[in-house]
Amino acid sequence: MKLYLLSVGAGLLVGVIYSLLGVRSPAPPIIALVGLLGILAGEQIVPIARRAIQGQDVACYIRGNCADHVLGQLPGSPDKNQS
Repeated sequence: MKLYLLSVGAGLLVGVIYSLLGVRSPAPPIIALVGLLGILAGEQIVPIARRAIQGQDVACYIRGNCADHVLGQLPGSPDKNQS
């Protein structure tokens, strides 16, 4: 959670600096970000459909693999990269 708060704080600081300098942010418009979310979600349709056809547990896959892919590692979840 600390990493997310630091990220938001850094973004706010940069936004304030941009505002003071009178510069527009180079960030993409919200419509582009919504499109990227659609791409991430759309990538999961085929694996979910395959599991549903094979009779596997789709809900477990969505909570695990899909959530990790679309949202990244969420605060409080165990680090899967540690050995």
